[in-house]
Amino acid sequence: MGSLVDLKKRTVCQAETKMKGNPYIPMSATIVERIEETPNIFTWKLKLDDEQQRKDYRFKCGQFNMVYLFGIGEVAISIMGSEGDSFLHTIQAVGRVTNAMSKLQPGDHVAIRGPYGIGWPMMESKSRDLVFITGGLGCAPAVSAIREAIKNRDEYGRLVIMQTVLHRHDMLWEPQYDEWRKVRSTQVLLASDRDKTAWPNWKKGRVGALFREAKFDINHCTVMCCGPHPMMTGTSRTLVDMGVKEDDIYLSLERNMQCALGHCGHCQMDEAFVCKDGPVFTYKRIKDVLERRGF
Repeated sequence: MGSLVDLKKRTVCQAETKMKGNPYIPMSATIVERIEETPNIFTWKLKLDDEQQRKDYRFKCGQFNMVYLFGIGEVAISIMGSEGDSFLHTIQAVGRVTNAMSKLQPGDHVAIRGPYGIGWPMMESKSRDLVFITGGLGCAPAVSAIREAIKNRDEYGRLVIMQTVLHRHDMLWEPQYDEWRKVRSTQVLLASDRDKTAWPNWKKGRVGALFREAKFDINHCTVMCCGPHPMMTGTSRTLVDMGVKEDDIYLSLERNMQCALGHCGHCQMDEAFVCKDGPVFTYKRIKDVLERRGF
């Protein structure tokens, strides 16, 4: 068996000779910038090394990449947005692969496959109110959609952004939420469940505490929700009770996606695969699986 250095060289060579349209062969990318968000969460700005691949690369809000660390492994990471010809991934160091990734610095190389999956319904939601509901650290999949809506502000109705965390110090990108609050016809509602301190612009409690202040048209809205499974299930039920149609509620699911092509079966839910049929599903389509005990 060759050394780790040899393995890196072989993989980089494969990436540089990537066949266009081949979903199995990764593309080489360089870490352009690394931002320390918290002690175990970091954001990478990545740039594909091949000029033609950079030109060809396109993603839709809510899609994900498979990010591969040479000699260690591969994980599915939501695409948070783009800046010029670079794209962003926010990663939490929680396992073998992501802990190894947390040690990389600008100039280091990783490999990318993607983008994959069904994203948020941005085109279908034009002229409608957009309601973003995120919980815990699950806000990353929604950030690209929020930025897209703000960038094309005239194409959508009211924007309502609701984020809940256990403690205020769990909140990522709080200054960004402050900037969103300044955008016209945009409502930003934040809540922490376990903080005893009363913070300005924050509510105490879970997402239900925010619904009382949220202002949107229940008959002409698109809800985009991501976060812990129980939070998404409970939130969807509440929205339906309020009168929002099940087809207007979209959930971004997170599962153990290892191939991103529907082959390995790790992310299968009945007949659906989260990697290729999601990760974004309507509540109507997925509710029976979500509410199944032990799922």
